[in-house]
Amino acid sequence: MKIRNFLFVPLMAFALSSCGGGGSSIAEESFVSGNGSVSYIKPSDRIAAPALSGMTLSGKNYTFNVGQVAVVNVWASWCAPCRAEAPTLAALSEKYTDVAFMGILTRDNPVNAEAFARRFALPYPTLIDDSVLIGFRKSLPANAIPSTVLIDKRGDVAARISGEVTFASLSELIEKVSAE
Repeated sequence: MKIRNFLFVPLMAFALSSCGGGGSSIAEESFVSGNGSVSYIKPSDRIAAPALSGMTLSGKNYTFNVGQVAVVNVWASWCAPCRAEAPTLAALSEKYTDVAFMGILTRDNPVNAEAFARRFALPYPTLIDDSVLIGFRKSLPANAIPSTVLIDKRGDVAARISGEVTFASLSELIEKVSAE
């Protein structure tokens, strides 16, 4: 009996502690964090990215035009890894001015997202239409928050980082896809 209690109490404590998030949002409860893994698709195996257009956090219409490399970051203001990677994405968007950077807000409210974008001085547009994510389902879906997808100059999905980006990992992918 004592051995069973010895195992049961720590397991229950772990299970209960992993359920909490401090918030009441259903989105937070279903949050899946990526591990930073990189997926790269060789050019011959790529498929077209969805059309990337819609209303942005700033209330403007945005349309990405194929012909340049694009970095698409899926984020939410309540996501700790999103907060951690925001300065890196902002810095990389300033470094790679020939690459289109954009965000896609998911499972968040616009007021919190606007505050996030101001706080981290995100210099690129963020689409607020969650349905854009559905278009990635046949290639490299945004399976975690954050997820970052690279689109090549032809408009095809070239790579994804599932989880928080690093300066080195995203720079390497941008340079590899840009050189194609």
